[in-house]
Amino acid sequence: MCGIAGILFKHDADGLSTGKALIDMLDGCQHRGPDSTGFALYGNEQADRLRLRFFVGEGAAAAAAIDGIKAALAEHQARIVEDQEIGNNYRALVEFRGDLRKFSYAMEHAAPGATVISIGESLEIVKDIGTAHDVDDRYGVHRATGSHGLGHVRLATESDVKPEASHPFWATGFADVAIVHNGQITNYWKMRRRLQRRGFEFTTDNDSELIAVYLADKLSLGVPLKEALKMSIDDLDGTFSFLVSTKDEIGYAKDRLAAKPMIMYETDDLIAIASEEVSLNRLFPGQALDTREPPPGSYDTWSRST
Repeated sequence: MCGIAGILFKHDADGLSTGKALIDMLDGCQHRGPDSTGFALYGNEQADRLRLRFFVGEGAAAAAAIDGIKAALAEHQARIVEDQEIGNNYRALVEFRGDLRKFSYAMEHAAPGATVISIGESLEIVKDIGTAHDVDDRYGVHRATGSHGLGHVRLATESDVKPEASHPFWATGFADVAIVHNGQITNYWKMRRRLQRRGFEFTTDNDSELIAVYLADKLSLGVPLKEALKMSIDDLDGTFSFLVSTKDEIGYAKDRLAAKPMIMYETDDLIAIASEEVSLNRLFPGQALDTREPPPGSYDTWSRST
């Protein structure tokens, strides 16, 4: 089943708790996915710096994985500015000026026991097994501020309940593109093989990762996000509703069957989208909201004001 959520503050978002807003939204639809919860959080970018996040496990295995990551970073001329071990994650802010895709693929093989969660100039993905509040207790998601973000609650149907299988997914090899998805892409292997023939790598068999890489590829070729979403409705087979975010935008696409629910609320100040209206009500308790459901086969984008 699964549940998705996204929010973007259109104007100055300094001090606004995007993390808290997403926790509230996901708590409202947690019944759709009790197995794991995740967040794609966007903070202020810094020139020539990347935020990296890895699953590393715990105890001695984590220490060995972190040592391997640090060695791989040094090998690729990525200087650690600050780092932290938190929960079963290792996160690092590094200075890097090289080929991002080559670097990203190398980090996927940095050390035994280390799995990349996300790499971005402004993006960090935080995800784990448990509820939104469980993940917040572990990683302090409520402290995340910024202009926008995505969230996902997962009901495991085709893979194990484990941190690596939770969502969101980032577009492996591309900075700052993340996806949350409710549905199934039935031409997954066909689309994946097309991208692999062009040199793209995949780290999971999850169709959400495919959507992220597909869209990021379009963006890298100069296709605007809104046009890429329009193309996705024709190119992707299956039933799906998904949200995508970049460092400046948030957008959605919905297949022509519209079997997967989506509801949105928009004002002059924000856009909020979720699988169920109860998630939007959590943002404005006690208020009657003028919500709408996107029609079948629709898509749209919103961006921050500058």
